[in-house]
Amino acid sequence: MKNFNIIMKWAKDLFPICRSITGKGTLKTLSYLKNINPELKINSVASGRKFFDWKVPNEWNVSDAYILHLKSGKKFANFKKNNLYLVNYSHKINKLFNLNELKKKIHTDIKNPKNIPYITSYYKKDWGFCLSYNEFSKLPTGDYRVVIDSKLSPGRLHYGELLVKGISKKEILISTNICHPSLANNELSGPLLASYLIQSIKKNFTNNYYSYRFLFIPETIGSIIYIKKNLDHLKKNVIAGFVLSCVGDNRAYSIINSRRANTLSDLSLSTSLMNLKNVKEYSYLFRGSDERQYCSPGVDLPIVGFCRSKYGEYPEYHSSADNLSIISAKGFEGSYNVLFDIFSSFEIGLKPKTIIKCEPQLSKRGLYPTLSDKKNYSNMQVNLRMNLISYCDGDLNIFEISKIIGAPLKNIIEELKILKKNRIVKMYR
Repeated sequence: MKNFNIIMKWAKDLFPICRSITGKGTLKTLSYLKNINPELKINSVASGRKFFDWKVPNEWNVSDAYILHLKSGKKFANFKKNNLYLVNYSHKINKLFNLNELKKKIHTDIKNPKNIPYITSYYKKDWGFCLSYNEFSKLPTGDYRVVIDSKLSPGRLHYGELLVKGISKKEILISTNICHPSLANNELSGPLLASYLIQSIKKNFTNNYYSYRFLFIPETIGSIIYIKKNLDHLKKNVIAGFVLSCVGDNRAYSIINSRRANTLSDLSLSTSLMNLKNVKEYSYLFRGSDERQYCSPGVDLPIVGFCRSKYGEYPEYHSSADNLSIISAKGFEGSYNVLFDIFSSFEIGLKPKTIIKCEPQLSKRGLYPTLSDKKNYSNMQVNLRMNLISYCDGDLNIFEISKIIGAPLKNIIEELKILKKNRIVKMYR
């Protein structure tokens, strides 16, 4: 029996950690994920190294940060209470400001006055704080001491990689981000679902044909690094892939298509989402995560984005409201089912072909009603079975057939198992 509550336990453990594109918090997160799946390899690259048009930034670590009102002695934007109070990658400072000066360095979201916004400044040296507008509007007049005890210095950028080897070297790539601080759906949910999928693949596909490569990387710079180091291998072996982001809530299901929207990944995800409620399909023009790098010209990998509520489209996004109450075991279960059905499709064999010329006599196999009745012609399962057989030509793949006959991927898989068991179809790669 699947236990999606364990993912929520992992989420509670990891939620308080201050993560960024580098630093101890990110390494601590990767170490935790390695405890879940010990085969996870933690790799690193040095600050200052250039990858395509980008350079790995200095490593960032924070001990403390706050704004102290001198007259009252009250602390505001206390980093130790919520790491979103500090602009991610803020440099060290210890300086006095009056209120008007200070306000220029404080970010708020007046449209969502209860929420602390999430702000970063990775590639330009800067500092700042974030407050809910309600907190910001109540700051007392007077002088303040601003303290940011952080360190920006040459170090390492870390990322995780795990390969579940298959019989074939052909791979399905699953990529997710480990650079966000205390944000539950974006982005604890992606690494947690990926960790659970690793365990599930090893348990359910004991002799898997395809290999499954999982990447746990800081967004943008991480995928750029990985592509630079492994582009030839990726182009040769990756046949499908998915960027997992915001997969823990239980609202929408979302696909962000690849640049040309015509890959196995696009087709497989759209058919796995068929007939689910509140499915939203986004053009590549609305990309926002690492599909930007995997699908970029000259890279052109068959990668799509998968979310529940798409990043930027739900009200709690990039704020303190994206907390543990947004994600749920049920939300993770829905995301898992979508991806596991896709993996199952690959494993059963992508291209079914009928063994028997003309229609097989299904009734003698107990697969068709023995009484000819007009009711049988409207029997949904019978219609699905017959339509499926009629398109099993060894040329069309499972996802194309699913699209043509309008049947969800899950139902196609179940039927193909029955037809294969009864020696009506063979599955080809």
